[in-house]
Amino acid sequence: MNKKKLKKLKPISDLLKKISFTRLSIKDQTFFAKRLSFLIKAGIPVRESLVMIREQTRNKKYVSILDTVINSVSNGQNLSTSLSKFKNIFGDFAINIIDFGEQGGILSENLEYVADELKKRQALRKKIISATIYPLFIIIATLLITIFLMVYLFPKILPIFASIRMDLPLSTRIVIFISNFMKDYGLTSLICLIFISIAFFVTLKKNQKFHFYFDKFILKLPTVRTMIQNYNMANFTRTTGLLLKSGVTMSEALPIAAKTTSNLVYQKEFKNISNVVNRGGKISGYLIKEKDLFPEIVSQLISVGEQSGNLSNSIIYLSEMHETELEDFTKNISSLIEPLLMIFMGILVGFLAISIITPIYGITQHLSPR
Repeated sequence: MNKKKLKKLKPISDLLKKISFTRLSIKDQTFFAKRLSFLIKAGIPVRESLVMIREQTRNKKYVSILDTVINSVSNGQNLSTSLSKFKNIFGDFAINIIDFGEQGGILSENLEYVADELKKRQALRKKIISATIYPLFIIIATLLITIFLMVYLFPKILPIFASIRMDLPLSTRIVIFISNFMKDYGLTSLICLIFISIAFFVTLKKNQKFHFYFDKFILKLPTVRTMIQNYNMANFTRTTGLLLKSGVTMSEALPIAAKTTSNLVYQKEFKNISNVVNRGGKISGYLIKEKDLFPEIVSQLISVGEQSGNLSNSIIYLSEMHETELEDFTKNISSLIEPLLMIFMGILVGFLAISIITPIYGITQHLSPR
């Protein structure tokens, strides 16, 4: 039955063209690694395990990828080589872990490592996103209220001010100017803002130098710096620790782990660490010189690991420590930012209220009873 199904699979070249821009969610990748590990552990060969996973898959793009991998494995290639056709999807970390698992006869265990890594990576991303949603919601809501007052409500009051000859307060004149500008050029400004935003993100993605200096800039922002530092250190140390645990040497693990880091400043530093190891130097010695990016506890624990010959455990402990710190930070960030947001909202809404109420009060003062 499996052979008949495999005959129906499309040629690899056609499938690769079809899915060249396919992206799988981390959830799908985690399920794939976990399920494949379970089936292999149960004694089912890799090819049959892949076919079983394909039979239970409803996502057409995912099926196309599995078709290609099954074809490749059926032609005698190992699993890591087959998955390497989709490096943009599975990444160097997963492919290398699987490769070492095949070589060492521990493929099932290494697939579990991959699944755990992907699961933790997804959890870290969710924590970062949840920490930024509330502040963004408050800022957007405040700006929408302000725009509503400026564009809809304030222009209805303007004729009253224009009909009476009196000097308007500076705050009112500022609001009138902004209101007129938004009414006349609001749409044009919005289009320009969207265009600038798109240009910024495209440049950020395409221009490595610009991306590097942007990452360097955000690392100077106090609160953001702590979050980015913990996130990158947690990702890097966990990935490096798992690679070492699965049998990869330090010189091989560091370049792979560096590729999993999205911040280019940290990526450069991790590559520098790799060069230090290749020259026979100590990681802790380099980290001590870069205290702005690496907390002192990191160099201390890695130094202990280097001296005891148990570096992998020290690195895994560091990953757990940074994950805990990131979790605590994301839980407390709302209480840290909320007062600032309330002050921002109070100043903005208060400024608008004063700008409207002050001239109205002045008008009532000039009215004389008949």
